[in-house]
Amino acid sequence: MNRLLFTIMPKKKTPTILITNDDGISAPGIRALVEAVKELGKIVVVAPDKPQSGMGHAITIGQPLRLTKSKEFGDIEAYTCSGTPVDCVKLAVDKVLHQKPDICLSGINHGANHSINVIYSGTMSAALEASIESIPSIGFSLMDYSIEANFEPSKKYIKQIVTEVLAGKIKDKHLCLNVNIPAVDASLIRGIKVCRQAYAKYEEDFIDRKDPHGKSYFWLTGAFVNFDKSKDTDVWALKHNYVSVVPVQFDLTNHLLKKQLEKNIRW
Repeated sequence: MNRLLFTIMPKKKTPTILITNDDGISAPGIRALVEAVKELGKIVVVAPDKPQSGMGHAITIGQPLRLTKSKEFGDIEAYTCSGTPVDCVKLAVDKVLHQKPDICLSGINHGANHSINVIYSGTMSAALEASIESIPSIGFSLMDYSIEANFEPSKKYIKQIVTEVLAGKIKDKHLCLNVNIPAVDASLIRGIKVCRQAYAKYEEDFIDRKDPHGKSYFWLTGAFVNFDKSKDTDVWALKHNYVSVVPVQFDLTNHLLKKQLEKNIRW
């Protein structure tokens, strides 16, 4: 009697995808991000209960943090957090998941996070916080600040990039990608380009005004200026309708300057 030998293949683990943002849990951008990747794994959302743009890597100290269940995404497990985007990641890992997710996604941000904006961005700080904990992370931004922004063209590229990272093709213990998407029709997007961060920033001004009580206050304004004309930057790529992907890191050491100091200065 012939025996049939069956090899039982281990069931592939469903990845856990943590999603957060800085525009708040009700922002259209985070809903678009959930829709873009919901087929790729188990989604858990922990996002601020209000807009937290420009918070950078701020954390809440000296006051309580509140975590509340949300039905914002139907059957998808979701929570609002009273704190910052970084607080959201910390609480998600420690009190919601009780373990590290397979990937952390932040966004989709309403507005660009290219060039120097990455320093101020709550979107990218959430991603970097996950990176610090050795969780692969990606921050996504669309170059449109409007609440009516069209996120549909973004979804194809988001799914493509997340799929590649989940496949483990990029070997980096602290992987973090800053992805910006041009706000143009899908037919005009020319593809994905790996870039470096441009040296571009806001030339700022503070407008001096008076409140109804006659007291002075200041209103920050400014114009974005690109000082970097190279063709390998995120600003150049976005201007030419490419999705820009910039690998970023939390190590702020200037390693080139470190070598110069060691070589040329005797302390």
